Amino acid sequence: MTADIRRFEEIDSTNEEARRLGDAGTEGPVWIVARRQTAGRGRRGRTWESPSGNFMGTLYLTPRCGPREAGELSFVAALAVHQAVESLLPPPLRGALRLKWPNDLLHDRAKLAGILLESSGVAGAQVAWVAIGMGLNLATHPEGLEYRATSLAAIGCAPVAPDEALTALDAAFTHWLSVWRGQNGFAAIRESWVKRAEGLGGPITVRLSDEVIEGIFEGLAPDGALQLRLSNGELRLISAGDVFFPRPAH
Repeated sequence: MTADIRRFEEIDSTNEEARRLGDAGTEGPVWIVARRQTAGRGRRGRTWESPSGNFMGTLYLTPRCGPREAGELSFVAALAVHQAVESLLPPPLRGALRLKWPNDLLHDRAKLAGILLESSGVAGAQVAWVAIGMGLNLATHPEGLEYRATSLAAIGCAPVAPDEALTALDAAFTHWLSVWRGQNGFAAIRESWVKRAEGLGGPITVRLSDEVIEGIFEGLAPDGALQLRLSNGELRLISAGDVFFPRPAH
């Protein structure tokens, strides 16, 4: 993937810059990276801490696809981030690296990276652009969050510079975007994602906007929805929500 790289010392948000590129009709792919963000954000409008030393960036794409296919890029991104971080870790630390639906990267069930996918309104049958925002905790991680976080430094990895992470991410996205565009498309992405899923076959809690439900995480539906088997035997399909795992017994 031959992507332009736009670097900023400080910016409001790399995803906001992607939106500005989209409004200007810029052709992707473009990497937007910043040392600091003043208004970084996560899913559902949450703030994302953006201290210097961590990787903060957005891959801006113009994929010429419909809204459904654009949504699949969330899982493409999760696989790319997993592969990139795996390549940065020493082999003994790689086994604890897993994916949490839909696209958080975990190490030993602590959040190491988050992904925020945003896209334009539909122009005809296609989205005009997609922004894949990524925050990767290289040097530091926030404390006191509802969902425990960690960083590469905290798990014992040698120091990784943001530029090193960008090189690994670019190579990984090149690979997984080609898989997604290949003969088996999202089916191949879905299969690869499930192999790396945390908690598959076990109990999870899913917090929706209006309810909290519990069940067994059975896998991904063909469209990427989470398959949750309820205690009454019903299979519930969930397209948006926050997943929590049982707390380990002490």
